[in-house]
Amino acid sequence: MTTTEAPLNADTVGRMCSRCAQWGDWARPETGLGIFLRALSGFGLLHELSSHTGPDEETDWETSELQAAADLLCVAEEPLRSDDEDEEDGEALEEAERLWGQVLATWRLAADSLHRAESTSAMFSWLTSWAEPKLAVKRQYLEVLRGQAAVFVDPDGLLEAAAAALLDEPELPVGEQDFAAIGIQEEITRSLKTLWERWQDKASRGWRRPDGPSVAFSLTRGMRPNRKGRTEARAAADNLVASWQSLARDAVRAADPAPRHLVTAHLPGPADDSPHRHGRELFDGLDDWTTGVLLTHLADADWGRRTLTLKVPRLIADRLLTSSLLPCEPRTADAGATAGGEADGALPVVRPGIFDDTPVHDRQPLAAGHLRALRTVSARAEHQLYLVFSTDGGAEVLMLPTVEKRLAAGWRGTVIAGSADLPASVIEEWIREIGPSPEDRDGARPSPARDPHDPRFGQDLGLADGARSTAWWRFGEENLEHDLRCLAMARGAADLRTLDGGRDRAGHRRSVSSEVWDGLLADARWLDLEPFTEPGAGRRQGGSGVPLGILADVQVYTTDADPRTEGKGHSPFCQHSRERGVTAHDDLLTLADLLTRDDFDWCGKCRGFAVRRLTDDQLSYYRVAHRLHDLVGKLTPKAGGADQTDMEVLAAHLSEVSDWHPAGERYWDGSDAWRWREIIRGLRHDLSRRRDDQRT
Repeated sequence: MTTTEAPLNADTVGRMCSRCAQWGDWARPETGLGIFLRALSGFGLLHELSSHTGPDEETDWETSELQAAADLLCVAEEPLRSDDEDEEDGEALEEAERLWGQVLATWRLAADSLHRAESTSAMFSWLTSWAEPKLAVKRQYLEVLRGQAAVFVDPDGLLEAAAAALLDEPELPVGEQDFAAIGIQEEITRSLKTLWERWQDKASRGWRRPDGPSVAFSLTRGMRPNRKGRTEARAAADNLVASWQSLARDAVRAADPAPRHLVTAHLPGPADDSPHRHGRELFDGLDDWTTGVLLTHLADADWGRRTLTLKVPRLIADRLLTSSLLPCEPRTADAGATAGGEADGALPVVRPGIFDDTPVHDRQPLAAGHLRALRTVSARAEHQLYLVFSTDGGAEVLMLPTVEKRLAAGWRGTVIAGSADLPASVIEEWIREIGPSPEDRDGARPSPARDPHDPRFGQDLGLADGARSTAWWRFGEENLEHDLRCLAMARGAADLRTLDGGRDRAGHRRSVSSEVWDGLLADARWLDLEPFTEPGAGRRQGGSGVPLGILADVQVYTTDADPRTEGKGHSPFCQHSRERGVTAHDDLLTLADLLTRDDFDWCGKCRGFAVRRLTDDQLSYYRVAHRLHDLVGKLTPKAGGADQTDMEVLAAHLSEVSDWHPAGERYWDGSDAWRWREIIRGLRHDLSRRRDDQRT
């Protein structure tokens, strides 16, 4: 294999094979290089720069065609057809509406494309000289589309709508006799107030003057046609609505219609915690009036930062600054394009050294903008774990939303690796060992072994079974490798509660998958702590007083460990806790806590908690402790007699137990080891006594 180094600059990008550049899988997406190439390829920058650069067969409209359609739509105050309208006029009006919708949609799509192209190129400043001529072509065509769409907008209608929105509620004629048919005084007041709100809302939404009679009709809707006073009430409502329309027109006539005032508007971007951020368009959520203002009065734009400069009349400026759907602010002629929007509009610049494309000692501090760039090009970024380092917390395993919250609070750290970046030489062999099991997804998993001398005893609590459990649930699915990589990294988390990324704006919890939680935690129903209780303390023969040893600090997670709070504690797997895994609000205990307290109020179905899966040493000790407990039950005087064959088997088991020590250690020291040896000595004495009794 031959390796060649090439600088990622404008010349290199220009020489790329277009298909390889757009669709080639050149690097892992979560690296700095991967972010750059993903932003460039596929439907990224290369695609955007070549799209919406000029009209095609469907969008090559003649100016006269557009003007004729706009004139037809302006004839009626609302584009609705009556029953007596002849068929030919109806078809023409329908065609005009279709054309208007097509022109507006094309402008919106072109603006979305230019926004993506500008924001992406700004992330990689070394592409500016190469991308700028292509961006200029897109800007020029977008301006052409804006002019074509503006033909359909009535500037006077925009002014009148702004004036209507700014009107204060007038004095309502609740005492007029013509409204007596509505009901008592309270009903008249409520109905007229509703009529005002309905008219103001409708009059301020678009750029075409609203149909006053259709609004006034709502006042008498529901009345019987022959009801006394209905005709008078309808006529009075028509006059009242007409007077409100006159107020708006008077305000327009009294105002300066010249566009003299500069306003900076910031198109709202998708929230980082929104589950629909990847599908959100640039103008989502804007009403017709605001869209009409953008089409008619746009003076300058930084589409990459979603920052627009509008030159508008005073009435429109007042409405934009007080009640617009857009965040707006007044702007002087020399103000920067991003004034007031620096925090939201700042574009991240992604350079080498942010992610894992340089040696660790060369990594640069992470910033919120870098996470936005990562989200932009990688939908998987939100659903994996990251190993990060900071001087405050050292090395930690966190989810992306957690890192983002810390950055907002002033955290300073670097990304060491994502779970997708784990060394293939280690992770892939491990995945191959786990992945094939089970061969049949519908096959039943074996039941837990109950005999402590069975080699399978306790395996349901161990790490190996956790990996098999994750693989079993994901068997045959594409996410298997992703989940196993997350599982491998999550095992390094000191506290599993840090894997909770909170909720997004839709209320969905952001965390590792339920299959990963199954690999991290074991069901408490398979945990037996009887050997570690004191003799006589259990419901049956009691415990053996075996020391917890290396099991003392094994973590236990529950929804509630405080007996003073209402409700029982549940396992993260319990249906009462919605089986959602561990959250930041759960309680963390240890096995030592479970043995020293007796005031817990646990759920009877799930036993109230889940235990973090045991390491190989911990599982080995758990098994040998149960074997020791079994020997105590068989050799102590209260256990009764045993024949000679049983004595030999027990002697062999005792020899195995007495030789146990942590893996890699020749000796086992400390108070726990002393207590262990004391139990062994007692059992050897009991075994010797039993043998002497059998001989006699």
